[in-house]
Amino acid sequence: MSSKSMPPGFNSVRRDRLLQEPTQDTYRTKGKLPQPATCPQCGSVFSDGRWHAGAAPKEAHRHTCPACHRINDDYPAGFVSLGGAFFAAHRDEIISLVRNEERSQHAEHPLKRIMAIIDQNGTVLVTTTDVHLARSIGDAVHHAYQGELEFHYKPDEHLLRVHWER
Repeated sequence: MSSKSMPPGFNSVRRDRLLQEPTQDTYRTKGKLPQPATCPQCGSVFSDGRWHAGAAPKEAHRHTCPACHRINDDYPAGFVSLGGAFFAAHRDEIISLVRNEERSQHAEHPLKRIMAIIDQNGTVLVTTTDVHLARSIGDAVHHAYQGELEFHYKPDEHLLRVHWER
C-alpha cells in the first residue's frame, strides 16, 4: 500500500518493528526480584536481571526459580517423544545425546532442565522445563540421526510438543 492510498490516521507499518503480543507464561517471574536472590531448591542465583549458576552471597533473598516451580507442580513446558525401530535399536545412545544436550544448555541457562524421561510402550517421553530445551533436543537428535521431526507449539499455553521417529 503506498502512502497516497493510505487512509488518514494510519501510519505505515515496518515489518522489522512489529510488536509481538507476549505469551502468558504463568511460571515467568512477575516483576523484579530483590537482588541477589537464590533458589533454595537448585541453588541458581538471580542477579543482573537473570538466573545463572554460581555461588549465592550470604545475604541473598530466597525465591523459588521458575524451573523448580514447574518441577514442583509437575507441569512441563516441553514434551519430546522419541520412537521407532531405529530408536529402539539405539535407545541408550540417543538418551545419552539427550542428556548431553541438556547439560550443554543448562551450563548457560540453568532454568533449562529435563524433568523426566518416561518409557511408554516402546517410545520415550522426555519432559522439560523450557520450550527451547525441547526444541534443541529435537534438533540435536534429528541432526545426529535424521528421521522425521515434527513440532507442535501452543502459544496460548506456552507449550511445545516435539515428535521424532526413525
